[in-house]
Amino acid sequence: MAKGGFRGMPGGMNQAAMMKQAQKMQQEMLRMQEEQEKKTFTAKAGGGMVAATVNGKHELVEIAINPEAVDPDDVEMLQDMVIAAVNEAMRAADSEAANNMSRLTGGLNLGGLF
Repeated sequence: MAKGGFRGMPGGMNQAAMMKQAQKMQQEMLRMQEEQEKKTFTAKAGGGMVAATVNGKHELVEIAINPEAVDPDDVEMLQDMVIAAVNEAMRAADSEAANNMSRLTGGLNLGGLF
């Protein structure tokens, strides 16, 4: 290895600088994960008849069902609305986490490196 760093690295970045940058990125990622876990994501289904709220840890923290949605003759529709609302709230949490990671890595897919 050349004295100035890795061959082909832009600006002759040396190993210590690379490690420092990786540690900085890892700390930023941990901070973002902590913030994400504190957030909540709410989604509605059935025209607002069912609302589900999840947190950034993918835990269901609240479910709200409009009494008008409760039809004893059509329990399956209520079940479907609950599932749809919970799944959409989970997707919203995942989407924000992915966007945050993309901003952190500049769009570079690190494939679980951190």
